[in-house]
This record gives sequence, C-alpha cells and structure tokens, in this order.
Amino acid sequence: MKIWDLPTRLYHWLQALLFIGLAASGFSGNGPHVYLGLALFSLILWRLIWGFIGSDTSRFSQFVSSPRAAFQYLRGKIQPKPGHNPLGAWMVIGMITTLFIQCITGLVIAGFFDAIPGSETLLTDGVFEVSGVVHGIAARILVVCVVLHVLAIMTYKLRSKPLVLAMITGKQSHPPSVESFESGIQLAFSSNSKALLVLIASVLVTMTIVVMS
Repeated sequence: MKIWDLPTRLYHWLQALLFIGLAASGFSGNGPHVYLGLALFSLILWRLIWGFIGSDTSRFSQFVSSPRAAFQYLRGKIQPKPGHNPLGAWMVIGMITTLFIQCITGLVIAGFFDAIPGSETLLTDGVFEVSGVVHGIAARILVVCVVLHVLAIMTYKLRSKPLVLAMITGKQSHPPSVESFESGIQLAFSSNSKALLVLIASVLVTMTIVVMS
C-alpha cells in the first residue's frame, strides 16, 4: 500500500543529510554552516506548506493527534491510520518546529534580518544574545530527537515494520490496520509538479531574504 509521496520522501532524506552537515559544521565551527542553514530553511518552508496542501499522509490535519491519543497508542489501545502513528506524529511536529526555530535564530545571528525596516529597534543586543542561546539549545534538542528517532526505527524493525524501507519506496510493507479498511480510507496524493512549484517558491523566499540582507 502506498503511503508516502515522493516530495515527503525527498524532504525526509534531504533533511537528514542537511542536519548531519549542519551538526558537523556547527559543533566544530568549520564548514559551510550558513549555506547549509539557508538550504534547510528553504526545505522547512517547503514542508510547512506541503503540510497544508500536500498529499493526505503529508498533511498535518491528517496525522496530528492529541497527546491522549499518543499515550493510548503507546499502550496499544488504538490502531494507527496509514502514515504517521500518533506517537511518531508528535516527533515529526517537534522536529519540524525545532528545526524552524533553529533556522530563524540562525538567520538572526547571521545578520540576514538586519536590512528589514525597523530592525535597528527590534533586533537589539538582547535579541541577538537570546537567539544565540536558543540556537545552541535547539541544536542539542535536535540531537536528542534524532537519537530517539533512530531508536524508534530500530524498535519497529524488530517488530517487522521497516520504516526506513517505507520512506524509500513510499509503500507500507505490512498490512494497514483492519480499522483502516473498515472505515474505507482512500488516500489522495498530490502531484509532483505541484510540489516542485512549492519548492521553487520556498527557495525564492530564501533568496529574497539573502538579497535583502
């Protein structure tokens, strides 16, 4: 059963690669950290927009659930729908939110918002100082999130649910829950052309910020 569209899969692997590069260059103080950050910012914008207008399993409205639902899933009391399970959904939201905060604080630190009208009033020394602290804390939170994500992947692998393979092929290799079939769920997938246009728009936003700085 197909559950992941191509844009979502590309986002996942590009995010992983960029995070590795950003972590290595950020903690060591060497490498193209700013350029990788700009690329990640474009990627995050792409995913945020895709979360509202993309395929069913990519939409936030489809997989975001209450903390209570995540707890019940952890206890095995509810069956997940195709796509992110309730617990994994919160991990996705947490990582995207933290990455977005990381990008914004990075842009502030790098001076990309200095040319914005009124920035001399808004971007005070205190704001730069707080941005630096938040940037450092968020980086460490992301490392913890990645470790938890890898542990979850290993756990599901032991339970014969290969999440990595599904994110490569886009197909779920184990049958979805009986509940999904009984409720007659039909997944709708948006076109790759639509995703490409959103990606181009996201890159243009980033380029505009760079040009204006």
